[in-house]
Amino acid sequence: MLACGLDFGTSNTTLGLAMANGPRLAALEGDKVTVPSAVFYGRDGAAAIGRAAMGRYAEGDDGRLMRSLKAVLGSPLIDEKTQIGRAAIGFRDVIGDFLAKVKARSEIDAGRPIEAVVLGRPVFFVDNDARANDKAEAVLREVAHGIGFAEVSCQYEPIAAAFDYEQQVSGEEIALIADIGGGTSDFSIVRLSAERHRHADRAADILANDGVRIGGTDFDRLLSLGELMPLLGYRSPMKKPGRDVPSGYFHELATWSSINRLYNSRTLRELQEVRREAARPKLVDRLIRVIAEQRGHTLAMQTEEAKIALSSADSVRVDLGWLEAALTTEITVAGLVSHTAELARRIAARIDICLEQAGLDIDDIDAVFMTGGSTRLPHVYRAIVAAAPGARVVDGDTFGSVGTGLAIEAGRRYGHG
Repeated sequence: MLACGLDFGTSNTTLGLAMANGPRLAALEGDKVTVPSAVFYGRDGAAAIGRAAMGRYAEGDDGRLMRSLKAVLGSPLIDEKTQIGRAAIGFRDVIGDFLAKVKARSEIDAGRPIEAVVLGRPVFFVDNDARANDKAEAVLREVAHGIGFAEVSCQYEPIAAAFDYEQQVSGEEIALIADIGGGTSDFSIVRLSAERHRHADRAADILANDGVRIGGTDFDRLLSLGELMPLLGYRSPMKKPGRDVPSGYFHELATWSSINRLYNSRTLRELQEVRREAARPKLVDRLIRVIAEQRGHTLAMQTEEAKIALSSADSVRVDLGWLEAALTTEITVAGLVSHTAELARRIAARIDICLEQAGLDIDDIDAVFMTGGSTRLPHVYRAIVAAAPGARVVDGDTFGSVGTGLAIEAGRRYGHG
């Protein structure tokens, strides 16, 4: 039986194969082992995923783009439907369509069916809501069974990352695993060694788990609200003194998982009313155009691209000429940090909670293992390092460590193919 580990991420997805000669990541889009967690439905209902989905949207194909799919797990949206052309499709089915294509592509790579899966899951899908967390995992398991996996189980994502890191550990050490992804930030403290790596039961080696529902998409949201949404009227005044243009539209537009909610005639009628009462109606005209032409995801993608660029540059210019001729704006690292510093602080604060769970002091941590795309944000990276002074910092495979670790766990649970 061939088993796999599936890291269904908020921003990107990987699948690790538990092969006899060791774990390896499957090619999911061409020769790439990552695929963006995005689905594009054409008006005929046919689905494209990943980069192809985002490309079809960017090229102006008639249809609907859906991204940040994992964020729906644990939210009331999971039981709702969204309009695709003349049909309505449930969010469970959207996730199922995406993961079914990931499974099929992995089976082509492997050359045979994959029958068992260890699903990665965050420590908390939802903060401070045990019932919502249980439901989110149950839905994910149901979807996995529904797309053809006979055996389904779960493992915490930071624990999976620890198993990947353990492959390079020679002596025994206590490691803090920081998995800062697109939707959540998760930490684990794990006792690791080459000898322990061979054990099937690792429960006693897992000393602490904690997490918070903060990830890369939250940085996107606050960066968009701080830098791009003011160009569309966010926080601009109405004619009536003391009132601003209603902020709800901008918060929805800046949040990957809620953009599609704005694409309806009722919202456009409301915005025409807002425009008539706005002190700067030309700004609201831009907002109306974005929604009327269903270009909200274009703004979100440009925000994400700017955030990523700022991991290695002091500033980046965002070209909004598609919205209005010659419209551009510059975003700086200082701007990104000013809008999101509190998020970085809240992420790093979970380390103390983990240490308390484990009954350890920070001096007991030998290494900090970094994985997840949001560790590329310099101020997030610095905040985590500052919270664990003296520990050796190890940079893992940003997008592949969890998928590889899940494949290691799949091999333990179900055997190697």
